[in-house]
Amino acid sequence: MEGRLPDEVLFRIFSFLDASSLLHVAQVNKYWNKVAESEPLWRNLCRRKWSFCTFSHRCPGAQTWKQYFLKQTRQERWMASAKPENFVYKAAVGNLGILGPMAYLSGSGPTMDEEKSIICTVSSKRMLFAWDVQEGTMIWSSPVQQSSIMHLATLPQMHLAFTVDLKGAIKVWNCRDEDTLATLIMSQACLSLEAFLTKDGPFLMVGTCEGDIYTLTVPELKTVSKVNAFKYRVDLLYCSPDKRWIFASGTHECILPKVFFTECLLRPSEGRTPLSLSLPFSSCCRACWAPRRTNRVTLMFQRDALKKTGFTTLDLTTEGTGGRTFIQAREVASFLLPVHMESPIWMGVSDGNTIVFESGPYLFLVSISGHLLQRFEYHDKTICNLWVDSLHVLTTSVDDSLHVYMWEEEGRYPYLRSCCHLEHIGSDQTPSCYVPKAICDNKSIVCMVSRIRESSILVGISIKESSRCREKLGFCLNGGVCVLRSGSDIFCSFFSALEVIVTQVNIPVSK
Repeated sequence: MEGRLPDEVLFRIFSFLDASSLLHVAQVNKYWNKVAESEPLWRNLCRRKWSFCTFSHRCPGAQTWKQYFLKQTRQERWMASAKPENFVYKAAVGNLGILGPMAYLSGSGPTMDEEKSIICTVSSKRMLFAWDVQEGTMIWSSPVQQSSIMHLATLPQMHLAFTVDLKGAIKVWNCRDEDTLATLIMSQACLSLEAFLTKDGPFLMVGTCEGDIYTLTVPELKTVSKVNAFKYRVDLLYCSPDKRWIFASGTHECILPKVFFTECLLRPSEGRTPLSLSLPFSSCCRACWAPRRTNRVTLMFQRDALKKTGFTTLDLTTEGTGGRTFIQAREVASFLLPVHMESPIWMGVSDGNTIVFESGPYLFLVSISGHLLQRFEYHDKTICNLWVDSLHVLTTSVDDSLHVYMWEEEGRYPYLRSCCHLEHIGSDQTPSCYVPKAICDNKSIVCMVSRIRESSILVGISIKESSRCREKLGFCLNGGVCVLRSGSDIFCSFFSALEVIVTQVNIPVSK
């Protein structure tokens, strides 16, 4: 057709559009529709919005990237607008022992079209459990182990769980069979675990009490590399979202955190020290990679005898000089909290420009330079746990209350929207004996509370299968324009309406 832009040019133009605009241009004609529907465009949108979308290929029969984007966005809107009465509560009770670390085993990516949320929990009974959150039922349990399980990591893309016990036994579980897939007995106590999937396959990194970092294959647990990073224990081990960097540190005041170039640990060269850089901030107690700026890391540290808490944000790059490669860290911003402020224990980041942390009963959102953006006060008592991912922020208090926030973007900085507050998690109002904890995915929230000292309760909170959006949303087409008719409490936006049109209505496109 004369005058038609080449596919490559149109694709390039469409790559700058957001999802709503892409849905609009898909309705222009068949040619534009074909280009706008292409998988790479929607895959890039998913990757820009969600850090866990790191897959380059889809499994046979899996949903398209566009379908995934629309479904994920709908689920987020349900979570953001839900009220306490919109949740279904399922409590897993019984003689479970005291539940410790927990992590999601189910995945969130487009290759894993799962309606169920599955989590793993460690029990003081020296067992590992897997739970169906929506049903509130245990679906698997490991045999009783010889030693207490201390640490847990999961690889949702492969439905694998990794545990380390008190005697240094690393084990790989598929949470279906009784036996482990592999076991490796370490000569040192293991204090940190990080599992991740790269283009070269899955790996597990382990930090030990003697300052060593082991890189292991998955699921075989064969040693790929071993590097002595510190003289003291490795407490923190985090892989960047793009798997390019590994952050390692200990909480000992004499340790300076290090950043390793991941490839050097996955493909070690004999006789060559892995590429790394020490960061000049001792007493590092937390660190977070920015989900959308994969070379940006924010550290929380304590300084001088007064234990002032500070934050610093760094950008990492590699540069080559004289045939050699070096890591460089550029300090973007840094600040100290006021002396009178109660030091936080937890922290998280969103886009790399903001930091969220708790102090007493308050939740603070600040810029990386320390400028206060928001302060929230929804808990009567001290916030004892903070969960942060690229979509959600959860806070739990010693009175067993839970507050749900979601990141939103407005202007330069993303801000937090307060979504809902849940008092006394579960039906029992007896205060918890131990610190309550909560984690979430886009379909559920899981809380761990302990009403008695001998056993914990696992409370699964999931959104009711809501037709509220579609029931209160009416639309009609008027010259190709979607007109919304909604109730006063409607939370669906024009984007949601477009989703309904594109996915449920067969709109003829012009030739």
